[in-house]
Amino acid sequence: MALTIDPEIAVAMGALAGPDPAEEPARGDVLTRRLNSTALFETIAATRPAVPGVAVDEHTLTTSDGAELPLRWYRPTETALPGSAWVYLHGGGMILAMEHVGALYDLIVREYVAASGMPALTVDYRVAPEHQDPTPVEDCYATLQWLADRAATLGVDAGRIAVAGDSAGGGLAAGVALLARDRGGPSIALQLLIYPMLDDRTTRPDPHLPPELLFWNYDDNITGWSALLGEGAGGSEVSPYAAPARMADLAGLPPTYIDTGDLDIFRDEDVGYARRLAAAGVPTELHVHPGCPHGFEAVAPGAAVSRQAIADRVRRLRGI
Repeated sequence: MALTIDPEIAVAMGALAGPDPAEEPARGDVLTRRLNSTALFETIAATRPAVPGVAVDEHTLTTSDGAELPLRWYRPTETALPGSAWVYLHGGGMILAMEHVGALYDLIVREYVAASGMPALTVDYRVAPEHQDPTPVEDCYATLQWLADRAATLGVDAGRIAVAGDSAGGGLAAGVALLARDRGGPSIALQLLIYPMLDDRTTRPDPHLPPELLFWNYDDNITGWSALLGEGAGGSEVSPYAAPARMADLAGLPPTYIDTGDLDIFRDEDVGYARRLAAAGVPTELHVHPGCPHGFEAVAPGAAVSRQAIADRVRRLRGI
C-alpha cells in the first residue's frame, strides 16, 4: 500500500498552495528559498490567533567571537513558574533566520509556553551560508550556557533545563546535547527533537515519498547542508556536532523524545537516531506519525494527528 497523506493535513496544504504556488528554486539557491519561506511563514502566522497569558522579555547574548544575538524569554503570566525551562531552537534548514521565520515561531513558542506553563528561551542564531559550521551550533550551545548561568535569577532550577527544536533546530538541539556531554557543560534534563535534521548524507530521493507532498525536499536539503558545510558536505570530515547522526557514541545523552512523519525525508535518519540512542542506554520515546509530511503540525495545527503530537511534546515538557 502506498504512503498517503492525512486528509486533514491535505486540506490545509491545499489551502496554502493557492492558485499560483511559488516556483521551486534551483538547488543551491538560498535567496529564493528565503523569499519563498518568509512569505509562507507569514501566511501561516496570519491564520493563527494571538496567545494570551505569555509575556516576553528581551535579552542579548554576546558570543565568544563578539557577536550580539537577540534572545527572547517567554514566560507564563497566569501561573507560577514551575522551576523548569527549555531552550527552543527554530527550524529553517540551517539557512533561515528569525527575520524569515520569526512571525510564526513567536506564536508557536507562545502556544507551547501557554500549554505547558514552562518558560522558554529562543535565540536568533546565525545561519549559513554567511555563517558556516560551527557557528550555528556554537551560538545555540552558548544560549544553553546563558540560561544555565542565569537560572537562579530567572527562577529556574539549573538541573531541569531541556533543549528542543524542530527541523534544523532539532538537529542543532541534538548537537547542543552532544557538546554539553563532551564538554561537561550544563545539565540537560531532556532533548526534545521534532523531525530533526540530523544527517547531511540524506540526499538520495526515497521513491515512496511523493515529491509534491514534501515541504522540505531533497534539493532543499542539499542546499541547506551545502550552505552549512561547504564542499565538505557528505564527506568524511563532517563534525558530528553539526550532523549528529555521524556521532559514533551516543551513550550518556539525556532522555530523548523524537517525533517525525512518515512523509518526511528525515524519517529514516530520525528513526535510526532513536534506535541508536536506545541501544546506547538512553531513555528514548519515538513517534512516527502516519500521513504526515515535514512541518505537518505548523500547517494544520487543528488536525487530530497534530493535536496528538503537540500534546505528547507538552507531556514530556511537563514531566521535567
